[in-house]
Amino acid sequence: MKDVYFSPDKSYVVGFFREKQDANAKDRLQNITGLYRERIFNQEGGDYWKNLFCWPTKMVEWNGKIGIVCPTYPSHFFFSSGNFKGKEKEGKWFASAKLRNKFLPDSEKGNWLTHYHMCIQIARAVKRLHSAGLAHSDLSYKNVLVDPVLGKASIIDIDGLVVPGKYPPDVVGTPDFIAPEVLETRALPLTDPNKKLPSIATDRHALAVLIYMYLLYRHPLRGGKVHDLEPAKDEELTMGAKALFIEHPTDTSNRPKVDQLAPSELPQGDVNKLPYTITGPYLKALFDKAFIDGLHNPSLRPTANEWEEALIKTTDLMQPCQNPNCPEHWFVFDNKMKPKCPFCGTEFHGVLPILNLYYSPKPGVFKPENYRLMVYNKQTLYMWHVNRFITPNEKTKEEDKKPVGDFHFYNGKWILINRRLNSLYDKDEDKKIEIGQFVELTEGKKILLSTEDGGRLIIVQLVNN
Repeated sequence: MKDVYFSPDKSYVVGFFREKQDANAKDRLQNITGLYRERIFNQEGGDYWKNLFCWPTKMVEWNGKIGIVCPTYPSHFFFSSGNFKGKEKEGKWFASAKLRNKFLPDSEKGNWLTHYHMCIQIARAVKRLHSAGLAHSDLSYKNVLVDPVLGKASIIDIDGLVVPGKYPPDVVGTPDFIAPEVLETRALPLTDPNKKLPSIATDRHALAVLIYMYLLYRHPLRGGKVHDLEPAKDEELTMGAKALFIEHPTDTSNRPKVDQLAPSELPQGDVNKLPYTITGPYLKALFDKAFIDGLHNPSLRPTANEWEEALIKTTDLMQPCQNPNCPEHWFVFDNKMKPKCPFCGTEFHGVLPILNLYYSPKPGVFKPENYRLMVYNKQTLYMWHVNRFITPNEKTKEEDKKPVGDFHFYNGKWILINRRLNSLYDKDEDKKIEIGQFVELTEGKKILLSTEDGGRLIIVQLVNN
């Protein structure tokens, strides 16, 4: 849509639209580079978003053409090795088993934990757009740059933003990410009240697809079911009116046919070997909401905020795989007594502490929070684990980003060393653990992390394998 030129110092680019932009398009671009940009960036904490969006800074006119000025992508969003050295890390390379397995060197793939960090940033960025009343309208792996090595992501093509009710979308979206209701009503005229256009609800569908693909490397709706012998019609039904989750628990008719998959699509394409449940209980529940309850009922789709929270809680369930040659290096603990990495089959050997978190609705009373923290050697404890009123997001204070404790396997025992907590108590011994001291993690041990309002209690559970 644009011809793009670098500035002399390569710090920004100018993209000129090839087609003439009407008054409505100009007005939208002026608002995106002006009003909406100021609302997001020119306020407390605004700098945080500069890393999560490649947001146009101004609109320009030259030789009768309209253009936009954008910052250059950071260097880590370009391949540093392999066949694509120097090219942009468009998300599609990391969301497809075939592309990952055939074309990407291991040095560019990151690991499963960094993919979760990537997804957290995408969900957080989409949450910010939606809270400003904006929809991206074309959220896809083409419009998200990712760096799995560092766990970073940035949303691009901001100039196409939709303001529902004010600016209509330029495009209906990218195949694979268009919501079923948009495809179903695509043939209807713009004036038809039943026609569905890109909106916050359709962004939620695209976000769910993105997260599923970045974690499982396959598409949630592209299975083995054929709806029509005419390819274009089959595509329209598969992604539109007849869309069906490939891992639907009761309707298995769209399961991928493993014998029809290319070798490069395996093992990730086999939903029996690597089912979506390996992403853990919080994400499993949201995938159900997105691809079963909300697939044809947009009001039931999870919000970007729900995805962000579930992804963060899932990273607390992560365990490093004990196999140094494991392709993903991390896995989500599944609450089984014999934990095993789903990617390489390696069983965990040793003693594994699980911290069950409890909150206090009133003084002296603690209730389970459906929140767990898995422990591994040299893992760190943060304030968002200690206090339920602190959450790890764009508003987290710098002070709260510092570790407050760390876990170690020392002399055959698991311990928690207190680094910065002023009211850490061993409740079984009724003893305060001073800064610099440690408490041993034993079966059933009760540790109060903080006496302040919102402070959590942890009860230790040991899995011995």
